[in-house]
Amino acid sequence: MVRLLKSYKTEIKPTLEQIQMINKTIGTCRFVYNFFLAHNKEVYEKEKKFVSGMDFSKWLNNIYIKENPEYSWIKEVSSKSVKQSIMNADRAFKRFFKGQSRFPNFKKKGKSDVKMYFVKTDAKVIIPCERHRIKIPTIGWVRIKEKGYIPTNPSTHIIKSGTVSCKAGRYYVSVLIEEQENPQSELNDFGIGIDLGVKDFAITSNGITKKNINKSSRLKKLEKQLKREQRCLSRKYEDYKKRSKKGEATRQNIQKQIAKVQKLHQRINTIRTDYINKSVNEIVKTKPSYITIEDLNVSGMMKNRHLSKAVASQKFYEFRTKLEAKCKETGIELRVVDRWYPSSKLCHECGCIKKDLKLSDREYICECGYRADRDYNASLNLRDAITYKIA
Repeated sequence: MVRLLKSYKTEIKPTLEQIQMINKTIGTCRFVYNFFLAHNKEVYEKEKKFVSGMDFSKWLNNIYIKENPEYSWIKEVSSKSVKQSIMNADRAFKRFFKGQSRFPNFKKKGKSDVKMYFVKTDAKVIIPCERHRIKIPTIGWVRIKEKGYIPTNPSTHIIKSGTVSCKAGRYYVSVLIEEQENPQSELNDFGIGIDLGVKDFAITSNGITKKNINKSSRLKKLEKQLKREQRCLSRKYEDYKKRSKKGEATRQNIQKQIAKVQKLHQRINTIRTDYINKSVNEIVKTKPSYITIEDLNVSGMMKNRHLSKAVASQKFYEFRTKLEAKCKETGIELRVVDRWYPSSKLCHECGCIKKDLKLSDREYICECGYRADRDYNASLNLRDAITYKIA
């Protein structure tokens, strides 16, 4: 029997006592993460060596806390969460040593995405989950807002681990479930090419055009509101710096304004993510035998100051990640064409390459008489591409 791992994320409604425990655990994880970074920097400056996450965890629990009892509050929260935050920092250091990322930054309260990790305490014990609630270790039963979203059958769906996170005052649980792989349905004998862009989000070779959600009146209204709230927050900061007496009421007003800005950011991000999920599902449900996309140089596109905001708001990387996961689940072959493949400049009819094609030319006109929309022509060329890699 083939089993696969699948994640589910949904919003929860914890009680006030549970919120206090979640915030306390997240705060402790953030402190331990920063403590590990600072301790490693200090050790490296003195002894020129790196302390691994396992060694730091042993030193923290067996030596440091015993010698400094004022830090005994670290052990008041879940030890699994604390250990996971240490291993996250250890992984960040290893990525830095391999040249895959920059030096890890300290996590700041209110700005960093720190999660509370939980896992099965015993191999024989399962994490129980019902239609409307889930039992999280050290917290207890927590109500779920979206009833019936997380699978509840322990014989076919086993919760391996999970995290609890907080964004803009709302709490979410994400669980990793081991489930039985469903038998894959038969696929059709045609393929689909997808051309991603800024004018339109995605144009497929079978005629489906997904519009740019950022040009909708709904998102434009929210972004306009976000600018207004950000200006208000900036004025409050400037007023706070000029005051000779900085009272508690002024700081509370700033925190309230920060919460407004965070909620708007979260709402905009949720709308974009939901649009990507629906676009991926609409493309995959046609059951093609293969899907071809282009390996876009997103980091290079972000360097263009005229396009950086538009490119970032399209979330191309998230679209590709979710498309890969959906293709693996359904058995569809995902082909990735090299970024230098001239999909836009190539004529789909005669194969001629139009080298003088400009970005402003929205219609492809070839000497052979072929006329088509620029992006649709690119999607056809991606569909029929011969050289590609399997994702």
